[in-house]
This record gives sequence, structure tokens and C-alpha cells, in this order.
Amino acid sequence: MKKDVILYTTTMCPVCGMVRDFLTNMNIEYEEVNVDLNLLEMIKLIGKTRRFSVPQTNINGEWVFGFDPVRILEVLNTKAK
Repeated sequence: MKKDVILYTTTMCPVCGMVRDFLTNMNIEYEEVNVDLNLLEMIKLIGKTRRFSVPQTNINGEWVFGFDPVRILEVLNTKAK
């Protein structure tokens, strides 16, 4: 089953880079949405999660906030079943 992973970031966010590097190093395919460059996506993200911070990672509809590699792997493994 393919995982739909979307990583919401901003340009100057060092923690976003940590999540990006983790996903890349684990060979997890993801789409990155930079909300600095897309105001509409930022508004939609805040509407969905009620959070103003990044990174936010959506894995098949489940949210992981910040750099939490254990939680990312848990969600990926749960969604695989």
C-alpha cells in the first residue's frame, strides 16, 4: 500500500530540514509543501490542524507535528496494516 506523506514546511525552518532529511534517509517518498511560498496552502493547513507551526507531516490523514521520527514510523506502520 502506497503511503501518502505530505510534509508542510517553511523556508527558514531548521526542524523542517530535520524531518526532510529523516524521510529521505529512510527512503520514504513524500511531497513537500512550502507554506511560505503558498499562502492558500498555509490558510488551509491552519484550518485543518489549528496550528501555526511547522513542520507538520500528514500521513494518509494522520498528523505528526514537529520532528518525531518514532511517531512517523508508528503511523506509517499502522497505516500499512
